[in-house]
Amino acid sequence: MPASSRRAPFADWLRGHAVPLTHLDPEAPLDDLEPLRDLVGDARVVAVGENSHFITEFSLMRRRILRFLAERCGFTVLAFEYGFSEGVTLDAWAQGEGTDDELATQLATAIPVGVDEPLRWMRRHNASAAEPVRFAGIDIPAAGGSLLPALAPVADYLHQVDPETFPMIQEALRIAGSFAGSSAASAAPAWTRLAAAEQDALSAILMRLLMRFRAVELLYLSRSDRPSYDLALRRLEAACSADYGFRAMAGLYAGTGLTADTSARDVYMAGSVQWHLERSGPEARIVLAAHNAHIQKTPVSFNGRLTGLPMGQHLHNRLGDDYVALALTSPAGHTADMRPDENARFGFAIDNTALQPPEPGSIEAAFAEAGLGLSIVDLRQAQAAIGPDRIRIQSAYVHTPVLEAFDGILNTPISTVADL
Repeated sequence: MPASSRRAPFADWLRGHAVPLTHLDPEAPLDDLEPLRDLVGDARVVAVGENSHFITEFSLMRRRILRFLAERCGFTVLAFEYGFSEGVTLDAWAQGEGTDDELATQLATAIPVGVDEPLRWMRRHNASAAEPVRFAGIDIPAAGGSLLPALAPVADYLHQVDPETFPMIQEALRIAGSFAGSSAASAAPAWTRLAAAEQDALSAILMRLLMRFRAVELLYLSRSDRPSYDLALRRLEAACSADYGFRAMAGLYAGTGLTADTSARDVYMAGSVQWHLERSGPEARIVLAAHNAHIQKTPVSFNGRLTGLPMGQHLHNRLGDDYVALALTSPAGHTADMRPDENARFGFAIDNTALQPPEPGSIEAAFAEAGLGLSIVDLRQAQAAIGPDRIRIQSAYVHTPVLEAFDGILNTPISTVADL
């Protein structure tokens, strides 16, 4: 059936089911977001995405949604596509530790993906809230750019509980420091230039430490406590996942990679969400902020090739209806295409790219055809047979059954690249 024949019924459906929103101001009243209450229901994890990082409108809307879910729906944790290990100190700041101006120092080397303003709101909110909102990092360290933020605190832990292993982790720190960068875009090329013996030594040390952590858990617990052990183990798992990612990326770029091999990062992020959920109490509910391609409940494919099994797919498989995925997208404006550039600050340059008219068969084309502005729609009310088969990722498209991938879509009529 031609795309135009498929598209018209869905655009008609959108006209009848999408709910208009009134504004993007994160400090203004939240009444227009009340339709979110039914969409979210009793879910314990609600993921709020974006089709591109560094977009002003998506950042503003996610801040509004965080406020709504925390203030009106009882959500207690903001989990962010940010390093698990680094997130520990950010949570302490959000709970009131330190001074207000310390946040800028903590985020100075981090990719500016919009975590700063939600944290500032949390700190203000928590100062008087009966129920504070916690912050949770879920990602591998430095967006895959360095193992050091995870390994350094593990070294401190091992120095206390298992000094016999300290020479091993010191060697791991030495090798990891030789190629550390601000993101995977800068670290991965540097990792490929390491001697194979160094690459293999790092992987072997990390795996031996991981197996020892598990083998002598009772010994470590006798010398420390359960929270310290669990935190150190999760940090070590982050380093192992990031190390695996370097090999997966090298194979991908060389054309020799295994199918969906880069999914190790998404598996780690899904596990981190569950880690925080289990340790935040039985009443905990998590708002999860990450890219659409991480939160979707279906595999990621480009040009018919399976490239990833995203975090959202794992969470949906484990949590069922307790996981809700809300995508943010836009049919027009500009997007932030990330182009590899080792000389750029984070290993990539950001190209302010004008969006072309949306492709037929895309969710963006359906919103445009329906003539809808700022709006939200609960996709679970639709019939899968009439749904779109692609959604934007920066200026390209992920081909996926959108009605299976997401529970809801939030449409902003125009997207603009933030001034970074």
